[in-house]
Amino acid sequence: MSKRLLIVAHAPSQNTLALREAVERGARSETGIDVVVAAPLQAGPEDVLAAQAVILGTTENLGYMSGALKDFFDRSYYPVLERTQGLPCALYIRAGSDGTGTRRGVETILTGLRWRLVQEPMICRGPWQDSFVAQCEELGAAMAAGLAAGIF
Repeated sequence: MSKRLLIVAHAPSQNTLALREAVERGARSETGIDVVVAAPLQAGPEDVLAAQAVILGTTENLGYMSGALKDFFDRSYYPVLERTQGLPCALYIRAGSDGTGTRRGVETILTGLRWRLVQEPMICRGPWQDSFVAQCEELGAAMAAGLAAGIF
């Protein structure tokens, strides 16, 4: 049975869509991994329960995560709480300023869920840089490779 990597990422602009597509491209570079991409408003607890790892992506909105990602957590938190402890996850943030409030907000929820960040959150900070795309592709590839190898 193949392992599923769920990507839940808010992509309200062309740049953030490019980041989400890069994460997906990187994840799909690994064979034997079922990659599912969902916008936060469409994803729900059933998607999380079917996954063996999750990549979360959000914009920085007023120093916090996007409302769409917060909505995903609001709808999914209690239905998955006792069933997904230790779930490997990664986070990337597209931050116009510094991203620390956004990171703190997501990490607080992940701590409550007892999900396990398998790498430092990636913050694409400041004015747009094309290097953000390559970094996101590497994030997707690393998560898929770790999942395929049974590292997490």
